[in-house]
Amino acid sequence: MINPDKERILLTVAARGGSKGVKNKNIRMLCGAPLIAYTIIQAKKWGRAERIVCSTDSDEIASIARQYGADVPFMRPPELATDESGKIEVLRHAVKAVEREDGIVYPIIVDLDVTAPVRKVSDIDEALQLFQEKRPKTVFSVVPSRKNPYFNMVELDDENRAVLVKALDSTVRRRQDAPRVYDMNASIYVYNRDYLLDESTRSAISDRSFAFVMDEISAFDIDGELDFQYIEFLVSKGLVTL
Repeated sequence: MINPDKERILLTVAARGGSKGVKNKNIRMLCGAPLIAYTIIQAKKWGRAERIVCSTDSDEIASIARQYGADVPFMRPPELATDESGKIEVLRHAVKAVEREDGIVYPIIVDLDVTAPVRKVSDIDEALQLFQEKRPKTVFSVVPSRKNPYFNMVELDDENRAVLVKALDSTVRRRQDAPRVYDMNASIYVYNRDYLLDESTRSAISDRSFAFVMDEISAFDIDGELDFQYIEFLVSKGLVTL
């Protein structure tokens, strides 16, 4: 039963049926369970969301999502299930659909990416805590970047010459001396509802966003076949637990 006295949280898990890199990636078996299962299980263990909703265009994914405890109250429309579909538009559709069904407003939306099965429940909690403390438009997870645009990242100019992506007044001789930069790791996103539902919003990066820094292993993102094998290796060696 929904408690009207606390700030409602909607947790979304977006998982379309198509995948270019790995066929049926979102439900590919990983250490004995479909990939999507780990994210849903984490969300249920976290336990702070009023609803855990999976947005998918696939009947098979929907069935598996329900099996592990997520709601699938709608099927994602085809126009939001293409390679070109933006994540923001997918989440906006999900929030509107759930709010219509529930007849309530969810001021906080937490989105967990299926491809980050190694994240910890405590990571979700700390990201939400940062959001509640700062009251930004968004919070998203990041990891320290291995490459630094002030030190060892270059782009090509009009004459095909390599130049630093970002130059400082003085030369940076060691990476440790360069300004700290981070990679968005596609694991945890926390949105202010009004920002997400604004039709002009196109990105999780806003004029008031905060980054939640995760450790490199917990933030690992599965993108290709080798990533599945790497996670299975880490689990077999007892270095991570799913």
